[in-house]
Amino acid sequence: MSKTAAVTIGGKGRVTLPREVREAAHLAEGDVLEIEVVDDHTLVIRAKYMVDRDQAWIWSDPWLEKLKRASADVDAGRIERYEADESFLAALDK
Repeated sequence: MSKTAAVTIGGKGRVTLPREVREAAHLAEGDVLEIEVVDDHTLVIRAKYMVDRDQAWIWSDPWLEKLKRASADVDAGRIERYEADESFLAALDK
């Protein structure tokens, strides 16, 4: 689906993308855009994902909190080590 919109360059070179364009491109506040100058009058704007969207859930607040708690457990020595898969799986069954 193609969407086009006319926008005005504001102070400090700022451009506001219209809501319908942001929605069509699934863009949200904080997303990063890459701008390529193809020739003197053509710009190509692409969403730039620092983390693959399929993996972005791991950086959500609930998962980061779980990671923080797990790291605290490791730092405090609240861990168990297993020499073999069988002993690990047996511990899970308990």
